[in-house]
Amino acid sequence: MSDAPATDLLYQRDSQLPAFDAVVTAVDPETRGVALDRSAFYPGGGGQPCDQGVLSAGGAVWPVAQVAKAGAAVWHTLGGEDPLPPLGAVVHGEIDWERRYRLMRTHTALHVLCGVVFRDYGALVTGGNMAVDGARMDFEMDSSEFTPERVAEIEARANAEIAAGRDVRVQILPREEAFAIPDLIRTKINLLPEGIPEVRTVEIIGLDLQADGGTHVLNTREVGGLKVVGTRSKGKANKRLEIVLVDPA
Repeated sequence: MSDAPATDLLYQRDSQLPAFDAVVTAVDPETRGVALDRSAFYPGGGGQPCDQGVLSAGGAVWPVAQVAKAGAAVWHTLGGEDPLPPLGAVVHGEIDWERRYRLMRTHTALHVLCGVVFRDYGALVTGGNMAVDGARMDFEMDSSEFTPERVAEIEARANAEIAAGRDVRVQILPREEAFAIPDLIRTKINLLPEGIPEVRTVEIIGLDLQADGGTHVLNTREVGGLKVVGTRSKGKANKRLEIVLVDPA
């Protein structure tokens, strides 16, 4: 995809935004991609899939099946038969909210899980991934600690934190201020790019605070609950928990 101006990442400041208007800043006919001056579509990253939805303008509707970040621009790959919107066109974007909201709940559930395991067992995250129908998270944990009793205990403690109704707060901080926070990086490897001037943090008040670029719910009660549906040993000190959401009652 060709170079394009930076996209204002609306989702970073407001994960609750389901629709928006924007201006087309670049068009790539070969890939049927358009870049926008602003976007609420999450482009994927950190284990969270990209958003889907539609763009529309002047009676034309384009399904958005893929979203990706290239440099500072967010590109939206458009389906359908309608000609692409031209450079400078004003388009209306709508997120597939049911899909996005489930991913938001899942992402927050993984942060709760991470917070509980780090707080209670001192284990760092070694990997993770999520989908609409479930998620996994890997921890640096020895086999002797990874017993069925321990897994059941982790699940129960995570669900207690979800039920506690903890608020989720997002902040964008200057790099120096962010990196002064103890244990900001909860992963085994620091994945933050070198030299970035600002760091986005997601805090589950009273439980977890870490650098994160994804979308989240406003309160843990929205998660509903989580259930561990599988475990796996990925090595001597690398253990996996596979989870699904439990919908709120």
